[in-house]
Amino acid sequence: MPRLPLFPLSVVLFPGTPLPLHIFEPRYRRMLADCLAGDRRFGITPAGPDDGAPEPGTVGCTAEVRVNQELPDGRSNIVVLGAERFVVKEVLEEGAPYHVATVQPFEDEPGTAPDEDRTTRLRQLFTSYAALVRELSDVEPQEAELPEEALPLSFHVAAGIDVEAAIKQRLLAERSTARRVDALLLVLPALSTAVERALVVHRRAHGNGRGNAYPTLPTA
Repeated sequence: MPRLPLFPLSVVLFPGTPLPLHIFEPRYRRMLADCLAGDRRFGITPAGPDDGAPEPGTVGCTAEVRVNQELPDGRSNIVVLGAERFVVKEVLEEGAPYHVATVQPFEDEPGTAPDEDRTTRLRQLFTSYAALVRELSDVEPQEAELPEEALPLSFHVAAGIDVEAAIKQRLLAERSTARRVDALLLVLPALSTAVERALVVHRRAHGNGRGNAYPTLPTA
């Protein structure tokens, strides 16, 4: 059974998606150094009780270090890419300053792919949602590059929506692609509506509350 260093976090990593991280605690600096000297992989999971080690049965995702920028003071900025999901089986007493556990990788159950119509609908809803979020953030429009197949698409969308970590954790642990897609199809319209409402306020603020741009002030 594979052994994996663990990095408990309040963010959720999904397979095939990138995640930037800032490593500053001494124990995780050590973990990163050990990972870079080995296979460049560690696991991201929720923390256990009292911010301790994750309990057996906790679902996480393997992180592969793709970019490492070491800073002069020993901290690092890294970018990881999500690999396979896993279940924590046992947290080991290794003597390292960070947690190490045996883990059991898993995939979605065979035969749980959704029909093409739902996959297409998910792609459409997320494309619209992402465009609204970019407008709210005053970012130039950009066509989303989305996976074609339902499984990686469901992970991409789950990573890209703005919901609490507990919901993302449930989406990560789900072993039916169809159920994950259906859950995302339910939540995306509500998320888009919330962003649309925020955009109304945002546009008014940019238009001085009257739908017009601020007047140009005279110059001396």
